[in-house]
Amino acid sequence: MEIDKWGRRIRAFRKLKGYTQEGLAKELGISVSILGEIERGSRLPSEEFLGNVANLLEISVEDLTPPEK
Repeated sequence: MEIDKWGRRIRAFRKLKGYTQEGLAKELGISVSILGEIERGSRLPSEEFLGNVANLLEISVEDLTPPEK
């Protein structure tokens, strides 16, 4: 599974729910640069991070999980 697919899905749900990178990063207690790295695919999100994002955006971790080919 490609790392950047996680980031694209996180970015899509973030925008769908009306969050800016700055707003989501602040709610998650992380820096904007870390969120940007994850969204660009240069950093793999941890399971804890995925759970926190899913809870905040009121979606499931499975929604964030890229589909298998």
